[in-house]
Amino acid sequence: MRLWHETLISKLPSQQLLGQHRECCALRGKGWGKNHSTVNYVFQYSPYRLYRYHKKVMQEMKKRNYNVDPLWMDPLYRGKHCEAHDEKSLYQNMEISNDLDYPEHDDAYLKECLENLAAKGITIDY
Repeated sequence: MRLWHETLISKLPSQQLLGQHRECCALRGKGWGKNHSTVNYVFQYSPYRLYRYHKKVMQEMKKRNYNVDPLWMDPLYRGKHCEAHDEKSLYQNMEISNDLDYPEHDDAYLKECLENLAAKGITIDY
């Protein structure tokens, strides 16, 4: 489980983009708060940040003519098996100080993501 660096979303091959959508759906739903070393940082912030990130993924999917369930465009939605967020829980710990949803998505993380993709045989010119 990994959230790719935000600036890579538009450059991801289809398989990784669709996988990212599934990861976001899982994290927004029953996966919220469940320990996983590569995404634990997500739980330090408001669930709204994850929604914003996921929205970028869904917008890219739409550009590529993939269907996206419109329910996921609602920031309160958490999937069919989870109760929706309320306004208070959605915006807890909400401070966004830059254009990136996660400060962890820095240059070092971008390099790590590019190396991870390269290990899978995927080269992205950045």
